[in-house]
Amino acid sequence: MVTPNKKMTEAARALITLCKARKLKLAMAESCTGGLLAATLTEIPGCSAVVDRGFVTYTNESKQQMLGVPARTLEKYGAVSRETAEAMAKGALAHSAADITVAVTGIAGPGGGSKQKPVGLVHFSAAARNGTRLHHVGRFGDIGRGKVRQKSVMQALAMLHDIAAKKVTRAIAKKK
Repeated sequence: MVTPNKKMTEAARALITLCKARKLKLAMAESCTGGLLAATLTEIPGCSAVVDRGFVTYTNESKQQMLGVPARTLEKYGAVSRETAEAMAKGALAHSAADITVAVTGIAGPGGGSKQKPVGLVHFSAAARNGTRLHHVGRFGDIGRGKVRQKSVMQALAMLHDIAAKKVTRAIAKKK
């Protein structure tokens, strides 16, 4: 079983502190991390002031039902793609009270990879209500399922921190 490590907990604590100061709420849409991001954030005392909700959408059907990811996006690009990650982040915003979201979708392994989409490929998308968007592709390689998931959580936390640091406040989001 993979649990949050010290680095993950420290990054989560820094994010929670920043979001509390900026009065920002978070939501996350997770696929290959399977709730590990939400678990890491909820390890931090006082996180309820910041964490709105998490969506664990492991199947294509759950991505469609819970986040509104279009079937056409999944058919055309696949679950592990920039387009799907972006649709997941957008859906998390639409289905939550969060100011900022992050989505993670990838292939943790050990199986499931292909030449075009190898084990360790993970797409990330962060989004804010004011329209700010970030995308990142992780190519972690076949380093083991647990390590891919942990590295993915670290990347997602970093992206949330980056987007929160851009002063995406509720007041700014409401003006747009």
